[in-house]
Amino acid sequence: MTARDRCLRAAVVGALTVVVAAVSSATATPRTGTVEIALLQGEQLIYVERPGSTVSSAVRALLAGPTKAEAANEVTTQIPSGTTLRGVSIKNGVATVDLSDKIAAGTRAESLSARITQIVLTATRFRNVRYVRILVKGGTPLGLFPGFVTRYPLTSKDVTAPDVPPPKQPAPIKQGAPSEATRVLQQALADRGFMTAADVDGRPGPRTTSAVVAFQKWAGLGRDGVTGAATRAALAASSRPTPIGAGSGHRVEVLLDRQLALVEDGSQVTRILDVTTGKPGFETPTGSYRVFRKEQRSWSVPYKVWLPWASYFVGGVAFHEYPDVPPFPASHGCVRVPRWDAQWLYQQTPTGTPVTVLGRSR
Repeated sequence: MTARDRCLRAAVVGALTVVVAAVSSATATPRTGTVEIALLQGEQLIYVERPGSTVSSAVRALLAGPTKAEAANEVTTQIPSGTTLRGVSIKNGVATVDLSDKIAAGTRAESLSARITQIVLTATRFRNVRYVRILVKGGTPLGLFPGFVTRYPLTSKDVTAPDVPPPKQPAPIKQGAPSEATRVLQQALADRGFMTAADVDGRPGPRTTSAVVAFQKWAGLGRDGVTGAATRAALAASSRPTPIGAGSGHRVEVLLDRQLALVEDGSQVTRILDVTTGKPGFETPTGSYRVFRKEQRSWSVPYKVWLPWASYFVGGVAFHEYPDVPPFPASHGCVRVPRWDAQWLYQQTPTGTPVTVLGRSR
């Protein structure tokens, strides 16, 4: 086996030789002369219309990817550019979709899962398709994985309660021994909105480090979470942040350049949260939105991961808890929130809460 074959095997194992049992999730019937394709926005799928009437036309449109206008609204795809359709056949409710080997490019499991889900959900928009079989270059990829079967949770019931264990109760946050210096630091951060008064306990730990990082982001300092001389001096000279844009009432501003979320009431910022937004290629869309859906345990269909305390404000883009919140953009478009702030923010953003996402805040 050549190195290229081994690479392709790694890319497709457990992913691309599939027979997928699927039932299309219920949505409005597309207009006459159009088909619906499954693209990505944030951590979720969205359906968009394209001209066509057959499974072949729908898959070809899917492989072409988002339009320029859709891409400007951060609609994306995980299907590699250059993937071509070799053919589609349908028999007894099974659509066999034969693709070029470009579909196997890359080895990241999350990407493979998302691209397969896009293909399956696009094909099963047609009433005569209940299952999808994906082939690469006319057959089982390299003849290595005959009979590999994967069931995807694609009904509306399965999407909200998939056959995947919910997140376990997280372990308690590890805190260090209390000290007066830490208490003074926490109090200064709480006075400026980077922590809550209840968090001021004098114990160092990840919650305090996250608040320090949030302040460093606001002040334009290095984002290392260490309270060095520059950070201490800037904190001592600072005051509570004020809203970036004009507005009234209860609302949230997301600052992409600073990787922060500001929770605001009128002219006052009540909290400043350390967050992570969309990485290059998955940028969180800028604009003015409102929270329209809330789920305490949301399931990401394309990326197969739980999103606790999710508040959706545009398409599949939401605020949600995530265990990894680095000080730089790293998500698929959502706004990741640390576990110690996620439930608090969920409670602060009822349906209808205005959310403004700003690319520049300085």
